[in-house]
Amino acid sequence: MVFLQLNCAHMSKPLILVTNDDGIAAPGIKALVSVAQTLGDVIVVAPDSPQSGMGHAITIHDPIRLYAVEVFPGIEAYECSGTPVDCVKLAKHVVLKGRKVDLCVSGINHGSNAAINIIYSGTLSAAMEASLEGIPSIGFSLLDYSYTANFEECKPFVRKLMAYVLEHGLDEGSLLNVNIPKLAEHEIKGLRVCRQADARWVEEFMEAIDPRGQKYYWLTGKFENDDTDDDTDVWALENGYISVVPSMHDLTNYKAIPGLKGVENL
Repeated sequence: MVFLQLNCAHMSKPLILVTNDDGIAAPGIKALVSVAQTLGDVIVVAPDSPQSGMGHAITIHDPIRLYAVEVFPGIEAYECSGTPVDCVKLAKHVVLKGRKVDLCVSGINHGSNAAINIIYSGTLSAAMEASLEGIPSIGFSLLDYSYTANFEECKPFVRKLMAYVLEHGLDEGSLLNVNIPKLAEHEIKGLRVCRQADARWVEEFMEAIDPRGQKYYWLTGKFENDDTDDDTDVWALENGYISVVPSMHDLTNYKAIPGLKGVENL
């Protein structure tokens, strides 16, 4: 009897939470769920509509709705009226009621979250929220903004990374920001662990007049990268590699602390 109990415990599957920012009906999350269910038991909590660019926003002025939906055959899934971060919070405290989550994966996002994009990304903010709760987490993005993007080519790499984190874990408070170039599987050169490029958006606002004669503005701009070193996520993606950037929520600039000690004497 003891042998059977130990054997059953050994056979238990890891619990994987899946979320995103493109909405529960997006093709990217369907691809991610299909990979996750080969590795463990899956729970999905995702926004009921696109939430791109929401960053780490949470809902505090409106009620949040949460509904069970049948989107993925055989998978327990919920759509949430809130932000990606709201989804992770509700998953932990309402849906799972404190059950241990072995891995949280967010995505697969339509479009890049390399370099400074991580700051604005709902995909990565959901993963970061999970990491704040002590859950190993990964945010996945494919460099293809099309709704008809082909996620099949990147699935083998997504699975390898998920399996690696399930086996080895991550440092507490850490998450992986994974960006995948728009290439066929055989064209991807491999995985490259790197740093976030020092790149940014140069923004502009287009001004126009609406039918009522009122001005409105539309954000546009272009991405500029002056960081030419070969150890960055942008370099990896431009050279056919999947970029893997270990990230965290601590935004402290530790190098600046010694130089600012003088303010303590003001």
